[in-house]
Amino acid sequence: MRRIWTVELRPQAGGPTLVCPSCTACTSPLQASSARSAALGHLACHARADALPTYLRSCQCRLQGCVWHPRHRGCTGRVLLALTRDRSGRIWRLADTCAACAAATSHTAVVPDTLLSPRRPAASAPVRPRLRGDEPQRVREMLTYLASALGCVTSPAARLLALQCVLRADARGCVRLPAGLLRGMRLYRHAEVWQELAQDGWLDPPSPRAALLQVRLLDDAVLDQAPGCSARRRAAHWALRPDPLVVAAAAKPADRLTALVLAAHTTAAGTAVDMAAVAHLCGHSPQQTGVLLDRLVAARTLTAWHHQRDTDEVHWQPAPFHRPVSGPADTTAH
Repeated sequence: MRRIWTVELRPQAGGPTLVCPSCTACTSPLQASSARSAALGHLACHARADALPTYLRSCQCRLQGCVWHPRHRGCTGRVLLALTRDRSGRIWRLADTCAACAAATSHTAVVPDTLLSPRRPAASAPVRPRLRGDEPQRVREMLTYLASALGCVTSPAARLLALQCVLRADARGCVRLPAGLLRGMRLYRHAEVWQELAQDGWLDPPSPRAALLQVRLLDDAVLDQAPGCSARRRAAHWALRPDPLVVAAAAKPADRLTALVLAAHTTAAGTAVDMAAVAHLCGHSPQQTGVLLDRLVAARTLTAWHHQRDTDEVHWQPAPFHRPVSGPADTTAH
């Protein structure tokens, strides 16, 4: 079954309009700040309405002759929902693709299944028991979402702050962040970080004079998250000290974000992930990511790491429990 949906944001005098060939939809003019959310929300509706069991889904990229990306080693891996935008941000495509094709396609991020979950159940519905490993999985999914939702030049500090916001948001997209949390993240009174996220059109910046910072997220995609608030708050708390890779609180945001990405991919099956995936989630180039991994070794967060170039996989070894070296590391020896 064909599972490719595309929408276009066409510029108009009164604001962009959303056009969908799949359902002949054409909206009235939208505000520029909400156009991206409208496009992603429309694609999500198609994916929910045309849901298929996993065993019936196939790589649509391969069926199209793999014209969406440069040549690579071939189709392999799980079939995932991949979101792709063109360079201008006017055309957005959501399609089933294998993991290899998704990784090889530019301007593409994997959409976590939980972002396409059905609407929230009634309050009387039974609560699903929490499973071990929920927190790393939730953080991994939200980092993947943020890699697509935020600009490619968004700083590591802004990405860490956005992660806390999206995990702590309520059903209306509102977030309250106590000053103590921001002090612990070394981001208290850092107005420039909020400004980055506001410039991306992702949130309304908070009032700088408020005792309790309150912000509103502008991306409708964050309103349909599952599971509920308590499970997401546990993930937000875990992200502040992501066992087993804990770095010093005074470490640079780039170091903390890199350690968080690795911790979110540390599973019982092993410690390995594609270098391109680490770089994408951190907003860095693979070369910059290598330097950051060296710094984690110098700070004794990692014992060692290795880049297996034939598969492009990064392998790492978490350091035994220790007190991280305070302050940023000043060496990058590998």
